[in-house]
Amino acid sequence: QVQLVETGGGLVQAGGSLRLSCAASGHPFTPYAFGWFRQPPGKERQFVAAVWWNIGKSYVQDSLRGRFTISRDNAGNTISLEINNLTPEDTAVYYCAAASQLTLLPNRRGYDFWGQGTQVTVSS
Repeated sequence: QVQLVETGGGLVQAGGSLRLSCAASGHPFTPYAFGWFRQPPGKERQFVAAVWWNIGKSYVQDSLRGRFTISRDNAGNTISLEINNLTPEDTAVYYCAAASQLTLLPNRRGYDFWGQGTQVTVSS
């Protein structure tokens, strides 16, 4: 079993920045990709960004590109999401997820493991 734990959420003013981290542990696991999703209040979970594990290449949802950056450390245990110039529309629970097999990265059903989420609240 793989455990994912997100940290770094909190309350921040509009225009500020946050860095979310996802720590992976448990059974040795070589993922196809790690992803970040978010779920705003009253809305469905949305794709934010993902990174292909073997090649390290990242992909960010078009509307978020330029403000969101996903990265992984060389040891392969931590995946980060940096968010700049936050707006109230970024308020959501942010989830880290891992896909064990080939999948379309924005498709949340392709991810096998999920963290519990971390709350990000942006005040205006």
